[in-house]
Amino acid sequence: MSVVKVSPRGWPGNVRIFYTTRTGGHSEAPFHGFNLGLHVGDDLGAVKKNRADLLAQLPAATEIAWLEQVHGTQVVQACDSLQTPARADASWTGDARVACAVMVADCLPVLLSNLSGTVVAAVHAGWRGLAAGVLESAVSALNVAPRELCAWLGPAIGREAFEVGAEVRSTFLRQDDSDGCAACFRASPTRAGHYLADLSALATLRLDGLGLRKVEGIGLCTAGDAGRFFSYRRDDITGRMACLILREY
Repeated sequence: MSVVKVSPRGWPGNVRIFYTTRTGGHSEAPFHGFNLGLHVGDDLGAVKKNRADLLAQLPAATEIAWLEQVHGTQVVQACDSLQTPARADASWTGDARVACAVMVADCLPVLLSNLSGTVVAAVHAGWRGLAAGVLESAVSALNVAPRELCAWLGPAIGREAFEVGAEVRSTFLRQDDSDGCAACFRASPTRAGHYLADLSALATLRLDGLGLRKVEGIGLCTAGDAGRFFSYRRDDITGRMACLILREY
C-alpha cells in the first residue's frame, strides 16, 4: 500500500495522519515506485501522477501544502504554501482539510496536534534542523501550551544505519550534556571517531524538554527496508516519501 493511515492512541478523533511508502506508483528506476519529490530528477509527469494518487487517498476536498525544505528552522502557515511551496521546514494550520506535509528519505518527520484537534503541524527534522531548533520553532508557532500537544514520529533512518562524525555528536552535547543525550550516540563498530546516532531519540528528548507529555514513534527504519522506503543514505539517488497531517472538521 502506497498510503498508510495511522491512528495513534489518545489522539483527537478529527485529526488524520498518513505516511507514504515507495510501493506502487508511476516512477521508474532509480525512483521506482511512489516518488513524491519534484526536485530529485524524476520524470515530472510521473511525480504529478503519484501526487494525484496520494490526493485521491486523502479525505475529500483536501489540499496539500508542500514545502521547499532546506534543513532549517523556518515555520510557515500551511495556507501560504498551497500555491507555491514555501522555503521552510515546518508548516502549521488550523484550517480543516489543509494537509501539512513534509517529504523525507531518512530525515525524521514529526507531526504535531493539540489535544483538542484544532491545530496541527508537520516538521522536517534532519539532524541539522533538529540541532538548530526546528522543533522548538514549530511548537512556538502553534501557540499552544506544550502539555496540550501530542507528537508522532514517522519512519526515519534508524540508529543502526545512521553513522555520523564526532562533530555531530559534539553539536548535540554542547546543547545538552545530559546522560540522556549522550546515550543517543554509540561508538561506530566499524569507523574510529564516528558514532551511530538515534535521531528519533534525540527528537524525543527535545520534545520532552519542551514539556510535551505524549510523544510516540512508529519505529520504522527507512535505510533498512529497501522494499518499502526510499533512503538517501542508502541509495544517494532516490525518491521521496511524505508524512501528512490534517484536521477533518
